[in-house]
Amino acid sequence: MGRRVTVATCALNQWALDFEGNLQRILKSIEIAKCKGATYRLGPELEICGYGCWDHYYESDTLLHSLQVLAALLESPVTQDIICDVGMPVMHRNVRYNCRVIFLNRRILLIRPKMALANEGNYRELRWFTPWSRTRQTEEYFLPRMLQSLTKQETVPFGDAVLATRDTCIGSEICEELWTPHSPHVDMGLDGVEIFTNASGSHHVLRKAHARVDLVTMATTKNGGIYLLANQKGCDGDRLYYDGCALIAMNGHILAQGSQFSLDDVEVLTATLDLEDVRSYRAEISSRNLAASKASPYPRVKVDFALSSREDLLEPLSEPLEWKYHSPAKEISLGPACWLWDFLRRSQQAGFFLPLSGGVDSAATACLVYSMCRQVCEAVNNGNQEVLADVRTIVDQLDYMPRDPRELCGRVLTTCYMASENSSRETRDRAAELARQIGSHHIGLDIDPAVKAVVGIFSLATGKRPLFAVHGGSRRENLALQNVQARIRMVVAYLFAQLSLWARGARGGLLVLGSANVDESLLGYLTKYDCSSADINPIGGISKTDLRAFVHFCLEHFQLPALEGILAAPATAELEPLADGRVSQTDEEDMGMTYADLSVYGRLRKVAKTGPYGMFCKLVSLWKDVCSPRQVADKVRWFFCKYSMNRHKMTTLTPAYHAESYSPDDNRFDLRPFLYNTSWPWQFRCIEAQVRRATKGLLREPRLRGERRLPAALRSRPRFLRPRLREAQVRFGSAGAVPGAASLAWVAVGTWGQSPPLAADSRVQMVSRLLKPPCLSFLFLVN
Repeated sequence: MGRRVTVATCALNQWALDFEGNLQRILKSIEIAKCKGATYRLGPELEICGYGCWDHYYESDTLLHSLQVLAALLESPVTQDIICDVGMPVMHRNVRYNCRVIFLNRRILLIRPKMALANEGNYRELRWFTPWSRTRQTEEYFLPRMLQSLTKQETVPFGDAVLATRDTCIGSEICEELWTPHSPHVDMGLDGVEIFTNASGSHHVLRKAHARVDLVTMATTKNGGIYLLANQKGCDGDRLYYDGCALIAMNGHILAQGSQFSLDDVEVLTATLDLEDVRSYRAEISSRNLAASKASPYPRVKVDFALSSREDLLEPLSEPLEWKYHSPAKEISLGPACWLWDFLRRSQQAGFFLPLSGGVDSAATACLVYSMCRQVCEAVNNGNQEVLADVRTIVDQLDYMPRDPRELCGRVLTTCYMASENSSRETRDRAAELARQIGSHHIGLDIDPAVKAVVGIFSLATGKRPLFAVHGGSRRENLALQNVQARIRMVVAYLFAQLSLWARGARGGLLVLGSANVDESLLGYLTKYDCSSADINPIGGISKTDLRAFVHFCLEHFQLPALEGILAAPATAELEPLADGRVSQTDEEDMGMTYADLSVYGRLRKVAKTGPYGMFCKLVSLWKDVCSPRQVADKVRWFFCKYSMNRHKMTTLTPAYHAESYSPDDNRFDLRPFLYNTSWPWQFRCIEAQVRRATKGLLREPRLRGERRLPAALRSRPRFLRPRLREAQVRFGSAGAVPGAASLAWVAVGTWGQSPPLAADSRVQMVSRLLKPPCLSFLFLVN
């Protein structure tokens, strides 16, 4: 009959500049597609050289080697009798383009350049490529001599065109073009294109998978047609993890779904579809047909080839399916774990070294390595020979067969609890128990001798000995003594990463894992060059809230009861002296804000693109039921001062898995200065003007039921009431107060800027002078 077509799309774990490996994976995908009966094979964006080449695209070597791989593909018998659609950079008239090269039986049919380049977030395509701006136009591209001798062609079409085979019409989109307001598939569909292809280089972001699926299903719902989407998968050399999700859709329905996370380097999806289903679907959409009658035609490249066969009546058709999404916690359990695997095998290291503190962040990192081990064992049990070969190389044992994730974890993960005099017995025990349950090789050691030696050098040179605040030291002394502990831990971590396997008689070194989450990085709540400074950080793009959900997921699904105690414990750095053997320091008190608030600030700053004033305006509405405008202003000022003061730390941030839309990583995603005027005078003055309007009644100031307005003395003295790290709870309840009023207000009593904060008793005197009548009682919350 000649109406049923079998088409293939794929997800490939390509590696930037690994031309040999990339070629082999492309050939393998074509071979699998042919074995499944496909007559058209679509691959990911820039699959020949790998998407993440970045400034290597400037090099003529990259263009040359891409052409050499294309020549090898054209020459290979594997590529015969199937239309192959591959991605590579092409220079045309001295301009570099991101292109699809479509060929059949040693003849290049069309070179289709990308027309809309991704240039936001992690993408910088306009830095290396130029978009093709001549819609529905083609030019002659003169082939290099190495290709002319193979194809017997001197020139081929280059530009915006579609393929017309004997039985259908095929049009190409490339990644970003699907996301544009007026995607090419709209006009191509109106011009009779029945099969759309999209080659993507789309990376993982938590909760993003639905966006791609929605765009594809909506495209084919409105216009009808078959849509193939290919994507890269894995880590191709930097912070991004490309999450596959190859798919095939028709007329608004998904017919094939690829995995989002897996250790398979090559995944091929096929579907058998009836072209008449597209034609009948379009026939009843009168609005579409009216628009189609006015559509401008695309140049058509005639191809003497049919995707269907005459004897296809008994070919079974693919059935629609419902897309299966992962929960965010499961995405975290799979994505960063696959990223770690790619880094481990491609760096040719023997495992990981993780400082395990007994807190949520380092526990989450340990669980990710354990999840990686589970996936490795599962892949080997499913017959993945590439994974088996890689794991044997890593553990340096040619006959090794991974069966138990805990046993494998003991070979590839070394955890270390680095105790100081400020460490509690509880965190030590929690770290040791978690290490036992996941099977890691665990080390417990004491860093106090090194800390005392370093502080002793300072004392010997200066004649002064710094003290913690609880022992009478200043804020500067207190912070310096915390930082020296953290930095010594980094030095010890790298020493053990280099030599711990040597001490155990094994070969190789270890990659040091960091465990700072995205919220702490955003605020700069970390010590520069401490254990947050590592080789890679699998949780650096994940919020504290999501990490807690992930740890709870591991507790339930990985049977790790030690995580229950870790989740119940307060988050603490344990860098200040204990109080009666108990932790006296918590992260949220140190930061002066909650992790939940930090996530809100982060999304408003990056995703909503607000500065201090814009953030204040949004939060006044968002938090109207819980905060007054004055409280919102104080919170916003405190965040932006701390954020700008610590922004310099982002320049040395450990390369982290990108998973969150508000990541502060300044390598490519979040490009901002790292030297700010931390007082933000103009911006804060604008905020203050709005607060004054609110307090004068020009804007409604929301209050909780039964709450009184703050006294004028509080509202009129913002300079002395800007927040630092200590807050006072001011209770209205004595002389002059309305009987029965239960009014609570949070009043900050620290001074602003770089000067040290007032002592607690001085703050009481200052606020007492400000608030004479009515009399107030103060409850100060002091760490």
